[in-house]
Amino acid sequence: MATAKKLTDNHLTCVICTEVFTDPATLQCNHTFCKSCLLKYTNTQPEAIQAKSIPCPSCRQLTKVTTPDSPVEEWVSQLKPSHVIQGLMDDFGPGTEAGDVNNCSVCKTQGKTTPATSWCSICDDVFCDGCLKLHNMMPMSRDHEVVGVSNSTKRKAKQRFMCKIHKDKLIELFCKDCRMAICHTCCSIKHRKCDDVDTLDNMTPVVREHLSNQNQELKIKMTTSENEVIFKKSEIKEIKTNAQSIRNEIRKLRQTVVEVILRKEKQLLDKVDRSTDEQLQELQAQITSQEIDLQMYQQQYEFTATAVTSNCEMDMYAVYESVGEESTDNRDKDNRPAPGKVVFTHDMEKLSKAVDELQLGKVEVVGGVSDHQSTPVLHHTIDCKADDDRLNTVMFGVTVLTVDGIKVTVVADHLNNSIKTYQTSKPNTHGYHLLLSSGPCQIAKLSESRIAVCVPNSREIVTVDVTPDPVLMSTIQTRKKYFSLACLSPSQLVAGTCLQSHSVDILDMTGKILKSINTGVIKNPDCIHVTSNNNLIVSETSVKSLVSVTSEGEAVFTYTPTGDRAMINPWGITTTSTGDILLVDCNSHKVIQLTESGQFVRDVLTQQDGLKYPRDICLDGDGFLYIACKHDIRVFKFK
Repeated sequence: MATAKKLTDNHLTCVICTEVFTDPATLQCNHTFCKSCLLKYTNTQPEAIQAKSIPCPSCRQLTKVTTPDSPVEEWVSQLKPSHVIQGLMDDFGPGTEAGDVNNCSVCKTQGKTTPATSWCSICDDVFCDGCLKLHNMMPMSRDHEVVGVSNSTKRKAKQRFMCKIHKDKLIELFCKDCRMAICHTCCSIKHRKCDDVDTLDNMTPVVREHLSNQNQELKIKMTTSENEVIFKKSEIKEIKTNAQSIRNEIRKLRQTVVEVILRKEKQLLDKVDRSTDEQLQELQAQITSQEIDLQMYQQQYEFTATAVTSNCEMDMYAVYESVGEESTDNRDKDNRPAPGKVVFTHDMEKLSKAVDELQLGKVEVVGGVSDHQSTPVLHHTIDCKADDDRLNTVMFGVTVLTVDGIKVTVVADHLNNSIKTYQTSKPNTHGYHLLLSSGPCQIAKLSESRIAVCVPNSREIVTVDVTPDPVLMSTIQTRKKYFSLACLSPSQLVAGTCLQSHSVDILDMTGKILKSINTGVIKNPDCIHVTSNNNLIVSETSVKSLVSVTSEGEAVFTYTPTGDRAMINPWGITTTSTGDILLVDCNSHKVIQLTESGQFVRDVLTQQDGLKYPRDICLDGDGFLYIACKHDIRVFKFK
């Protein structure tokens, strides 16, 4: 009983009237309501009526009606409950309590509770043995099919195929035009103008197959929705983490500015202290000198006073002779200037202006390439030409690292045989470079401070630490000339050669070939990318194709567009956090966006955006897109 109540409360209750369904109707969106409630709601939606549709009160999705010229009442009356709802109503709906099911319907009207033994599929009533005899004697019901009440499976099956309008008629036909199961009477009255009516026996396998296919699609949609929810939740976590990181960075910057101000304050206070001490010392020295003079004058005064008052003229003249030439006027004795006054002078207007113009930084929302409506905007350009370059720069690879909190752009300059690094995201920043034995091609990011680079003409793969200047760590000798390279795991690389082998090699960190993976139509991979789920994506200019395979060599998709979308020189590859694929087409001067399954989305960038012979591409953690063009790196952000 508890289960029945829970089912009734949660699944058999109309959200409009909040009561158990009376004559339920299910819309195309699978939401179910009482027909009377649905009719009242539809009559309040003139736009839906004008569109010849029934609106869903829950999700607002419209359900197209089969007879648009009929009144709204007939639109609603033709709706049926889903099989699940109908089954639940049969088992747990009103009037299905155990006592009602087991008692004779006729006796019940007389106030009796006689146990039922039989059920009529046409009347949809249960009878005791006595009432069943009367039922079978009636001319109108003597031919009705009667079964035992214990045979619930057969009862439900019979209920499902009885016409709702002509209750004594079996549903034996299906109108394909109206997509309705009907009885012969309905066919002759309401469907006589329909062109395609078939028997239920013929339609049942078709309907079953259609529903099975629909179920498979719903299962896929459920999985997709579940994955989307998981991804969105991870995005929420990432956004919160990013926000906290930015808050910490702003506070750290504020603390740095405060420390600068405190340092300047200390400098001023120290100067005040020094100046004050100098003045005090000078004045103290003058006081000491004056005190000595005062002592001397007091002695002379006393000596002179004694001589004057003495009766001895000889003593008086002796004193007079000793002091007569000395002047008691001390005005010219100390010519030192009086000490100056310490003052603090400040320009409040200048200070206020400096505070107003103080910029701790800028906070902005940077869009992502995964948003198909976002627009790329050039943020800055990195000029990769060095003073000691012997030839023009030609960028074959690019990646972005974060070394000690600083973004470092790393590029492979093929013609100048060098790896170049640039410390900041600002244009025209100072760069470092590492000279190699010959021209480097693709860069594989091993960690935030280490890369591997293939050097095909020397049959080498070199590992380089970025500190942020590039430092050669090791040189791996290989048996083949590898032109493309990617990191499969911390201990494995995947590399492509030009031997027309239709495969790429999995290598360990000593250069040993562990196995080869088939790449389909791709003979000589120009670029390799490893996705977040360890699938491989390879491109080749000569076959103008992009191929995706698993790390076990199973094909995922092959992208070889024709016509206006045909590629000329597909090259560098990267993927977004949502799995979308970004591919550069060198001679078409554009960046193409595909879905994870290889479906075309859009041209993200073209020659009109300043692209000229792009060869490689990468995304950083902040959503900035880096394109390695022929002579520079173009950095774009999305709005």
